[in-house]
Amino acid sequence: MTDSYYSSNDPVVIVAAKRTPIGAFNGGLKSLPAHALGSHVIRGVIAESGLTPSDVDELVMGQILTAGAGQNPARQAALAAGIPHEKTALMINQVCGAGLRAVVAGMQNILLGDATIVIAGGQENMSAAPHCAHLRDGTKMGNLAMTDTMISEGLWDAFHDYHMGITAENLAERFSISREDQDVFAATSQQRTEAATKTGKFTNEILPVTVPGRKEDVLVEKDEFPRAGVTAESLARLRPAFTKDGTVTAGNASGINDGAAALLLMRASDAKKRNLPIFAAIKSWATAGVDPALMGTGPIPAVRKALGKAGWTVSDLDLIESNEAFAAQALCVIRELGFAPEKTNVNGGAIALGHPLGASG
Repeated sequence: MTDSYYSSNDPVVIVAAKRTPIGAFNGGLKSLPAHALGSHVIRGVIAESGLTPSDVDELVMGQILTAGAGQNPARQAALAAGIPHEKTALMINQVCGAGLRAVVAGMQNILLGDATIVIAGGQENMSAAPHCAHLRDGTKMGNLAMTDTMISEGLWDAFHDYHMGITAENLAERFSISREDQDVFAATSQQRTEAATKTGKFTNEILPVTVPGRKEDVLVEKDEFPRAGVTAESLARLRPAFTKDGTVTAGNASGINDGAAALLLMRASDAKKRNLPIFAAIKSWATAGVDPALMGTGPIPAVRKALGKAGWTVSDLDLIESNEAFAAQALCVIRELGFAPEKTNVNGGAIALGHPLGASG
């Protein structure tokens, strides 16, 4: 796809956006499968735009943890949201980038003329990821090992056979990112999210979720993961999580969370015909690969490619949303790209809000 697609006078735009509150691990959303969370936000963007489910040509959703989730959870979400059977649904697994890649796939289908209206986003219930055992050949005797699919499918480097936290330790060592720097960054993320929550910055994007209970339903309205009153000093008291003498802790890493998010995409001309608000136009995108041992540095070459396609520089950016899988990883990206800290993750990031993998973008 050539750059002329992105410089078009009729770009793909975002006209509606909704997300669930981000649930804590084994928190308020734990009983709802990922596709149920997804269908909730899909219905939300359809309702907000005044469209009907039959207006949607395609659904694209990111999801990483699919063990026990059934066939094509994106399709399950689509049908549960009332989208007709004849419409299609695609699920994408590009780990933490899956939700954003779903948006790109939706945009590409619109640009190519294969769809007019697409809903794209992500869904994940990390709390529901099952423990599994390989039993097809039987167990002769002795103990049976169980595999935590949340770890094995979502948080484990399949190439170097270690936890994602070790890749963050690799970055901290290679790029000389101190424990203090990581804790200050993480505390700032928490403080920004706390301030944004108090001032209602997230109110319009959050779609409360009613969770069926044994005695009565429970309404989950707010993000469950952010912590109030976090300081760098309080984080400094936490022990390293992955290596004895390491610098990565539970406090300067993102969370294990549940949630879903969805965007409604169409051409700018179609939005104007329908008298819909345009929140943003997609100007450019890019993806890039790096050594898996340096997980999280992919945004460095990807951002450079995307800026090049747009004809922009970092100084042209007014606001930046950058992944916060770990503070070490986030700082590496920010420093290497020259992002201005005061423009980056101004309402906090995944360290504070949480990181439901497929929905995180």
